[in-house]
Amino acid sequence: MVRIAILLILALCGLGFAVSRHTGAMLEYLEAWRTSLSASTKAPITKAPSRRTAGAPVRVTVAAVQVGDVPIYLSGIGTVQAYNTVNVKTRIDGQITEINFQEGQDVNAGDVLAIVDPRPYAAQLRQQQAMRLKDKAQLDVAILDLDRYEELIKTTKTTVVSQKQIDQQRALVEQLRAQVLYDEAQIAFAQTQLEYTTIRAPIGGRAGIRQVDLGNIVRFGDNTTIVVLTQLKPISVVFSVAASLVAKGQMTLGRTKVSVVALAADNITELDRGTVDLVDNQVDQTTGTIKLKASFPNLQLRLWPGNFVNGRLIVDTRPGGLTVPSAAVRHGPRGDFVWVVRGNIVEFRAVAAGQVASNRTLIVRGVSAGEQVVTDGHFLLEDGSRVEIAEPDPAQKAGRLIASDP
Repeated sequence: MVRIAILLILALCGLGFAVSRHTGAMLEYLEAWRTSLSASTKAPITKAPSRRTAGAPVRVTVAAVQVGDVPIYLSGIGTVQAYNTVNVKTRIDGQITEINFQEGQDVNAGDVLAIVDPRPYAAQLRQQQAMRLKDKAQLDVAILDLDRYEELIKTTKTTVVSQKQIDQQRALVEQLRAQVLYDEAQIAFAQTQLEYTTIRAPIGGRAGIRQVDLGNIVRFGDNTTIVVLTQLKPISVVFSVAASLVAKGQMTLGRTKVSVVALAADNITELDRGTVDLVDNQVDQTTGTIKLKASFPNLQLRLWPGNFVNGRLIVDTRPGGLTVPSAAVRHGPRGDFVWVVRGNIVEFRAVAAGQVASNRTLIVRGVSAGEQVVTDGHFLLEDGSRVEIAEPDPAQKAGRLIASDP
């Protein structure tokens, strides 16, 4: 027991010595750290150079904010339709003896397209003319007899001719007059039928594929189309536009006159310019759109029935509008912005962007006329960065010139 107690006492003494040793070392380390910290606070602090001022300036290309009258557009997709379409058909029965047009030919109104055998109808006309001559001769004789009867009863005062005979003769004269009128109507009908043997173009336009060949028998009741004529000059385009935007454009139902530009699928190539002639009288409830019908001169035949085009309706003009190249407008989580160059420093500028047309964006607010905005080199910029203005390459210059053409 005495031996165990002695060992415990020695162990406790060793532990206390170790703790006191480590505590002293720790106190010495803390004192040294405090001394170095006080020394460092007395020395001047050197800041690391910031990113926006350090290094070479960023090379960018710029463009000036332009001011001018900016047309306000309303865009929509349209379907090209022929201004007039006619299915040319026969109005009589007979055999086609002549075809006087070529497929794809441009024809004028009144041009002869085909001829149906006219001989039966010419004979029928002569027959009706002969019937009229016969009935006219009988009428002349009846009129002479009536005149004799009336003269006889006036001069002789006899009862050779009774009043009944005179009345019957008068009725015969009226009957023959009616027959002559009927014959004249039959002659007019026969003449019309004979004219129908010459099939003429009712409108000017372009002939399609011939659907009936020479020598075939055509009948009025068969509803057979000989050829389809489409009028291409002018031509119509039907656009579908949101009804709410039509109201903002101050267009009313019925007839209206609003300028419109037809663009190709790339939304840049201009096909033709025309006017909106009609706003439909009802809104499509499933899509919320309304149809607008526009007409185009189509002098260069760049619009063809059935094609789809992009329409840009000029509903208003904003005088003194500010525009920048569309490449200058950037999109961030807080909205649209541009980089404005002041000297050799760029500045972040939030803007309110409007419509985009011909690679230029209308700026409602945020910039002033003549200011320089960055169009290329945005990705290395931050507010206050130094920049070096570079000239755009020839391809960009050519693209800018093309986009600025009216």
